[in-house]
Amino acid sequence: MDNDSGPGLIDFVAALGGGLLSLVQNIGMAVYNLGYALAHPARWLDWSDPQAISRVVYYGASTELFFVLFTLFLAITAVGIWKPGFLWGCVRGLEGFANTVGRVAAWAGLIMVIQQIVIIFIQRIFARSEIVLGIGIPLQFDISWWSEELKLYNAIVVALCCAWTLVQGSHVRVDLFYARARHRTRKAVDMMGSLLFMMPMAVLIWVYGWFFMWRHLITPNPSASETLDRLLMKARALRWNVETISFSPNGFNAYFLFKVLMVVFAGMIVLQACAVFWRSWLEWREGAASTDKHLDRDPPGAARQGSDAAQ
Repeated sequence: MDNDSGPGLIDFVAALGGGLLSLVQNIGMAVYNLGYALAHPARWLDWSDPQAISRVVYYGASTELFFVLFTLFLAITAVGIWKPGFLWGCVRGLEGFANTVGRVAAWAGLIMVIQQIVIIFIQRIFARSEIVLGIGIPLQFDISWWSEELKLYNAIVVALCCAWTLVQGSHVRVDLFYARARHRTRKAVDMMGSLLFMMPMAVLIWVYGWFFMWRHLITPNPSASETLDRLLMKARALRWNVETISFSPNGFNAYFLFKVLMVVFAGMIVLQACAVFWRSWLEWREGAASTDKHLDRDPPGAARQGSDAAQ
């Protein structure tokens, strides 16, 4: 039995050592890749060059970008352990960004309701088939275009308000033991949840949504399995081909915006997952007195939180 377990243990230790070495190498290369990208912005920001667009397409969902962001996360966390005030500043900045975007995007819900009422009046009462908006050069589309566009407002609310809703504590939580747990236990659960659930989910959505978005923006269509050299070679024939296909005659023809929103949603969830982890660690470190410290919640959420605390 000892002879059988010996090689298995050695293989496990060797695999673990190889994995740690690969992680260290990737972190070291991430520092180099970030420095190179910042020192040569024209290689990926000059979109008049098709090869620059190809580099953005490739690196936007690449292992290299993942380790650059992972290294930044580790660096900010390390500095935050040394300087908690710096980490509180990062948390407040990320939560403020989510709150600002969410509060602005939430108005899309009101616009959606008003536009639906206008469509009903124009179509049922005035018996018109088009809606014209504007002075001079009007914005004129068929009723079916405006009707299908309502889905875009719904997508804006869903994609851009999720992080804001998380900051406000308004997401549905299935609570089996969380409310009765001690403060530090709850903070540990939040940290593990952000690392094991929020971040992986958002990264997967980003990876799949990134190439899905670009396949509706440029041609030849890029693929996640293609190497950088292959994409650079295809850049000779690259041209913009923004999707303008509608699902009905005279219908809404800007469905590429839904793909863009999907990528933006994933990016905002990744940022908010970082904020959740850092806030949870800071509140775990500073104790129960720091709960919801510097948290900017809307009045209804604050009132609900106050009533829960009173109970």
